[in-house]
Amino acid sequence: MSYKSIKEQAYEANMQLPALNLVLFTFGNVSAADQQQGVFAIKPSGVPYEALTVEKMVVVDFDGKTIEGNLRPSSDTQTHAVLYKNWSAIEGIVHTHSTYATAWAQAQRAIPIYGTTHADHLTVDVPCAPPMSDEMIKGNYEYETGFQIIKHFEALGLSYEEVEMILVGNHAPFTWAKTAQKAVYNSAVLESVAQMALFTEQINPQAPKLKDSLIKKHFDRKHGTGAYYGQE
Repeated sequence: MSYKSIKEQAYEANMQLPALNLVLFTFGNVSAADQQQGVFAIKPSGVPYEALTVEKMVVVDFDGKTIEGNLRPSSDTQTHAVLYKNWSAIEGIVHTHSTYATAWAQAQRAIPIYGTTHADHLTVDVPCAPPMSDEMIKGNYEYETGFQIIKHFEALGLSYEEVEMILVGNHAPFTWAKTAQKAVYNSAVLESVAQMALFTEQINPQAPKLKDSLIKKHFDRKHGTGAYYGQE
């Protein structure tokens, strides 16, 4: 059984993180999954981006068990595994410690929907899951992180197919999508929206959220039944 395709996807997506200034040193990872085979390829732990190759990508199953590769997979592998196992429509996950999104996570704040850039991608605030309990932290930490994300989406009544990003309180952001490439796009969008929201509050601490009519207009023109943004 060949895993060449997902290893190539994971490699190419991982290399986009430093190119987009979303990671410092090795502070991030991308995985690319094949839901039919129940496996995903992910960056090896602690390996500098300039030293990565397609061959160094590690393939694991949805329980986090290594299937192919000689290197230890990312320390966040279990979080990716939990999300893939429970959210069957996604085949790409990104985790970074990008500066602005992580700052909001450390502040334990959802990112308010202040402008149309945000509304082009989401109709709600970027959610921020609460910090994990001591019991979860002392247990299988990375595994429990996946469930912290899932439980927060359930608590808010959000669909992971409609909202493809989250902040984990005191930690950092995760994004996902139907492909690893789109998950990287979501990570870059999240970082930009986080930066804009911070500046918005600095300029005007009483800035109002975007009104519903503008949220609907900007989201629908890209994603609605009558979408007219782009060439497709």
